[in-house]
Amino acid sequence: MGERRDRIELRGLRLVCAVGVPDVERARPQPVEIDLDLVVDAAAAAASDDLAATADYAAALDAVAAVVTGSAFHLLEALAEAVAVAVLADERVQEVAVTLRKLQPPVPYDLATAGVAIVRRRA
Repeated sequence: MGERRDRIELRGLRLVCAVGVPDVERARPQPVEIDLDLVVDAAAAAASDDLAATADYAAALDAVAAVVTGSAFHLLEALAEAVAVAVLADERVQEVAVTLRKLQPPVPYDLATAGVAIVRRRA
């Protein structure tokens, strides 16, 4: 039997942040959307129905919001990395997948979003 891949899925977290290379982008906060997959072992939580037995996704969202709204980044990749580090601070999270999208990318094309996706594992 394969490795257990239980996960907590968080979709469509929308926040405003300063991210971009041009000064104008960092000076004017813009909306981003974040999806998170937190890989956890959910067996104990499923058996006990106890929040202490799993990662608290409300706490994870608070940590992500603090990183996103409290910092300025040039690159989406750097912002996504900071988000992953914040989520992995909870030792119950074994791995996190972060998808991060600018909702108003500053390009002269009809582009709905521009984004990155990363996966980080606990060492």
